[in-house]
Amino acid sequence: MADENSNSERRRYFREPAKRVLASELREARLQFKGGEEEYSPTYIMLPTGERCNRIFFCGTLSNKERRGEDNNFIIARVRDPTGIFFINAGSYQEGAMHELSEVENDAYVAVVGKPAIRQTPEGNSLINIRVETVAEVDEETCRTWLDDTAKATLDRIELFGETEDSKNASEFYNTNLSVYRKMVYEALAGQKL
Repeated sequence: MADENSNSERRRYFREPAKRVLASELREARLQFKGGEEEYSPTYIMLPTGERCNRIFFCGTLSNKERRGEDNNFIIARVRDPTGIFFINAGSYQEGAMHELSEVENDAYVAVVGKPAIRQTPEGNSLINIRVETVAEVDEETCRTWLDDTAKATLDRIELFGETEDSKNASEFYNTNLSVYRKMVYEALAGQKL
């Protein structure tokens, strides 16, 4: 019993590695699921290219930052990469992240680690918000390095598509057209507007 409790505690505090993803691919994600039956089992989003994500890492330009809530205890913002927009937020439950986000000005380059979640609007649309764990101001070169690494990670997923269980599940759920995601990567690298 002691070992079982100890394992449960370890799982509770284990952090999944943050996956690199471009905004336009994340925007297409619609499949969200729990990775087990336990209370602290992680929740994942399945990317159309066949990667499960509990946490993601991305870079881009911060914009539209504003405080919300009765006591201004919630911050929302957008981060733009070369393919689209990530919608981010931090509240009083993420005090460190909220403080970090409050310190960064609009139009700054940022690096963000956070947890994505799919939300359904009353109209039936799906929106993906990212609850910020950490955010830091970075330089343009860091963003370009992130873009190169994320492009490679995306192309690696495309190369393995259909060979892993997750990519088979993604193929079945999304009917993924890989050429769309290859084009997305090459256009992001060609444009490189951050």
